[in-house]
Amino acid sequence: MERRNYSQVTEFILLGFSTIPSVQVFLFQIFLILYIGTVAGNLLLIVAVRSNHLLHNPMYIFLANLSFLDICFISFTIPKMLSNFFREKKTISYGGCLIQVYGFLVLGETECVLLAFMAYDRYVAISNPLRYNVIMKTTACVRMIGASWLTGGLVSSVDIYFLYQLRYCGDIVIDHFFCEAPSLMKLSCNDLSAFNVVKLVGSAILLLVPLLCILYSYSHIILAILKIRTRRYKAFSTCISHLIIVILFYGSAIIMYMKPEQMGHLSDKLIAVFYTTVTPMLNPIIYSLRNKDVHETIVSLWRSVVTSKPHFSFSI
Repeated sequence: MERRNYSQVTEFILLGFSTIPSVQVFLFQIFLILYIGTVAGNLLLIVAVRSNHLLHNPMYIFLANLSFLDICFISFTIPKMLSNFFREKKTISYGGCLIQVYGFLVLGETECVLLAFMAYDRYVAISNPLRYNVIMKTTACVRMIGASWLTGGLVSSVDIYFLYQLRYCGDIVIDHFFCEAPSLMKLSCNDLSAFNVVKLVGSAILLLVPLLCILYSYSHIILAILKIRTRRYKAFSTCISHLIIVILFYGSAIIMYMKPEQMGHLSDKLIAVFYTTVTPMLNPIIYSLRNKDVHETIVSLWRSVVTSKPHFSFSI
């Protein structure tokens, strides 16, 4: 087989989900609705937090940043997939593929760390409410957000450096709906033993460690909730819904990035849908739109838009 250096590869072919026209039209409609709904829901949350000074506290600052991450996260994958539904040749340039991988890794890894800090914020609020304002100052919140972005950027830079060194043995067909690191590795004819070690260590740091921190925080939160005599059911249901979303996000990502190579990839695309599309869509609903303060702010914003009347003035 002819060996081809990575610099000679100019584009990749993305197979997507299906080549049947009727199925592609159906999937286009589904993913378009999911994309618009996700962007609208997360954007609405950001506007709500910025417009109400009562929401300018660490919890809502974290939520607004999570929404911003989710908008960018889903925008790195879904628009390209939507445009490819109507193309006979579903291609992406080599540079565009690496940019998509890098952006996806930065945003995904940043979100992993941010979710752990959000769990710690809730842990402090419930377990030590009297000292919450002292521990979780705005400056501390900003530092945690900055640390999330810095960690995601540094770890993903190491990943993209290794991916840039890959050579391809003539096969440029990616059996996925977007460029993702595991999919590129499957096409490579390099010795991937060193990169697999880096990937395993990076995944453990960015996936397992934050997940364990989240589970530890929520275990203490649940114990604290069980001691509450009033509104226990509402607090418990909110906590469980948060955990379900967290497990869905981390679980699907762990399966994708930490599974042994010999397990195959028949379900890779389905698994990827969960952390690329489903969780960004559910995050604003689970974390925010069920929140009374956020809900009241959104209702107030809607009423102000509906009741406002445009004024026109003409001068001659």
